Amino acid sequence: MARINRKWDPNYFDHVVMRGNNRQHIFSNRMDIAVLFHTLNYANTKHPFTIIAYCIMNNHFHLLIRSPEVPLGKVMGLINKQYSNYYRKKYNYTGYLYESRYFARMVPDPIALLSVSAYIHQNPVATKKPMVKRMENYPYSSFRLYHRNIESPYPFLDLTILPSLLPDPYDKTHKGYTKFCEDFQHDEKIKKYIKATSLNH
Repeated sequence: MARINRKWDPNYFDHVVMRGNNRQHIFSNRMDIAVLFHTLNYANTKHPFTIIAYCIMNNHFHLLIRSPEVPLGKVMGLINKQYSNYYRKKYNYTGYLYESRYFARMVPDPIALLSVSAYIHQNPVATKKPMVKRMENYPYSSFRLYHRNIESPYPFLDLTILPSLLPDPYDKTHKGYTKFCEDFQHDEKIKKYIKATSLNH
């Protein structure tokens, strides 16, 4: 597969999606997801980055990530290689684990950041067969941390940025941010974004 040149700007966040090959499951249990977060921690020690929203699904994951020091491709390459090595060894897997390198789209402004983060957090309830009834019930999404007003458990995860970007009349708090996401659940902007990026399930 040809390598795609991706624009990188250290001042902007990117929406990154990594899918399993043929949409196969790449996370089968809690241990797999724990290993992914261990991998993120490791990668962060090599090439520091900031994540402000994430959602880990069975066959793909979403990150809203900014890499201020090195091209994002270098960060994602390390993350994907480390996790792929783990998966191959644990499951005696051969062949391509991922569908492609990764999808990445630069997010240009604060309102777009809020909108994309809302889309990311809505993944578990927006599938054809919803995994949970409410966003806060899904354990592998950063929305749960925002909803519970929990301090970040990871050095790379910043839970202060998105609330600080909220427009009026939302309070610039975790509670205000969760309300924003709930209000956007059926918003046309989100639907257009999903269609434009072909991220439908």
